[in-house]
Amino acid sequence: MGSTRLPGKVLRELGGRSVLEWVVRAAREAGTLDELVVATTTEQADDAVVAECRRLGVSWHRGPVDDVLTRFMETLAGRRWDAMMRFTADCPLLDPAVIREAALVFRAVRGLDYLSTALTRTLPRGLDVEIVGRGALERADAEAAGFHRTHVTSYVYSHPEDARLLGLAYQPVAGDLRVTLDTEDDWRLISRVVDGLGDRCVPFGTLVSWLRERPEVCGLNAHVQQKELQDA
Repeated sequence: MGSTRLPGKVLRELGGRSVLEWVVRAAREAGTLDELVVATTTEQADDAVVAECRRLGVSWHRGPVDDVLTRFMETLAGRRWDAMMRFTADCPLLDPAVIREAALVFRAVRGLDYLSTALTRTLPRGLDVEIVGRGALERADAEAAGFHRTHVTSYVYSHPEDARLLGLAYQPVAGDLRVTLDTEDDWRLISRVVDGLGDRCVPFGTLVSWLRERPEVCGLNAHVQQKELQDA
C-alpha cells in the first residue's frame, strides 16, 4: 500500500476486483503453483492487504518494508519449496499461459538457477514472470546488499558467472509496451484495456494486438519511465 508513486495501488478496484485479486486470479489459473503466498509488509497500512488476502483465501506473510529479499526468505522458511516464482502485485494483466510455460521450462531444464521473461524484454512490461531456485536465493541472501535486497532477484541475474540463467522470448515482440501499474497514466491505460477486453485473463497476443490497433491508448503511458535499480 505504501507505493511512493501511486499509494494504495494494489487495492484499487479494477473491473470490479482489486488489482491484487487480478494477480492472484492469474496465478491460480496457471494451475502450476504448489502454493501461493502474498509477501506484504508489517506496516499498519498493509493490514488492508492482509484483509484482502483473507477475503481471497490466499496465504500471506508480513516482513520488512525495504528489505524485500528478507521478506521472501522468511516466506521460504519452513517450506520445502525448491524454487520460487515471483510476481509483483502491480501487474494485473498477467497471462496464465506464460506463467504455466515458465514453470514447465524451469522444471524441464535441470540445474537452472533463474528463469525470466525479462532478461531480454519481448513481452510488455507488466507481464513478467521470473523463477529463482532456492539455492540461488539463499546465496543472494548471504551476499546481497543495498538495492539488491529491495529488488529480490537482481543479485542473481547480475552475477551470471555464479548462476545458470535462462530467458524466454516471445513473438510478437512488444517490449516497448507498458501494462504495469505505477502511475496514474498507467492506471488510465490499464482501465481502458479492462473496459475493452473485459474481466478476464487475456492472452498476451490478444493484448498486444488490441494495443497495437489503438495507438492513442498506448500513448497514455508511453512517457512513463520505469524506476531504475537503486537503493530505496
